[in-house]
Amino acid sequence: MRANNRGFKSKSGSVKTMRSRFNNSVGRPRSRKKHKMLAVFDKSVAKGPEALQSPQSGAVSAMKDGFLSNHFVSLNPGAVTVNLGSAGLMAYSVSKQNPLLPRLFAVVDNIFCLFQGHIDNIALLKQQYGLNKTANEGTIVIEAYRTLRDRGPYPVDQVVRDIQGKFAFILYDCSSKATFFAADADGSVPFFWGTDAEECLILSDDVDIIKKMCGKSFAPFPKGCFFTSSGGLRSYEHPLHELKPVPRVDSSGQVCGATFKVDSETKKESSMPRVGSAANWSSNY
Repeated sequence: MRANNRGFKSKSGSVKTMRSRFNNSVGRPRSRKKHKMLAVFDKSVAKGPEALQSPQSGAVSAMKDGFLSNHFVSLNPGAVTVNLGSAGLMAYSVSKQNPLLPRLFAVVDNIFCLFQGHIDNIALLKQQYGLNKTANEGTIVIEAYRTLRDRGPYPVDQVVRDIQGKFAFILYDCSSKATFFAADADGSVPFFWGTDAEECLILSDDVDIIKKMCGKSFAPFPKGCFFTSSGGLRSYEHPLHELKPVPRVDSSGQVCGATFKVDSETKKESSMPRVGSAANWSSNY
């Protein structure tokens, strides 16, 4: 299901188009950036790694009084926002698309997905998940997640690794209040994450928005990695190894979040626990 400018509502989330009151401002140049993807999640839904939080970060409260959503819409007139209630929000714009890395939005059974990029083996994955020819990349990610959540036939790292192409995606499941994010192994799509003053986790392809909300508590989302609410950050390229944070230092010598590297000396379990169809994958991983 795709959102349009009229918007729609679901049981657990609502979507609406918010047109900026700054549309007619005189003398204000329009942003020429193509960065148009944003999500923020309360720490009860998705708690970011502690290493992302920097001392004296200068972060603000993104959710207070709609600060973040209003800022995003002021930069992107006509942007669509998805209100997730106390869990957070998602927002995107379809204007000024990069034809090589298009943005897509999909929702199925109260599972929302923002996807940017493209999948090279899309025909194979449609067949694998039993989807029709009209299914797009966002729908494929949702179906992959639902398969993992409900049946779990493969390790999560294998499912993400099977997605070949250039991509970054953000998924939220309203029914279980679970999140699922990932980026391709080459970091082809600009994708950043950070924490605000309330420890909310913020993700966007616009580093300026991340800096404005998170101060110095941010970093690029790690290449070849995925994040789940209950399992945290993991590498799908090297699933047998832990990830270790490496502090980032800016030009003034201050700590600015952290990058995450594969720790070749620390191994972990090779696969996720198998769960039955009656169990919830998101609470077991």
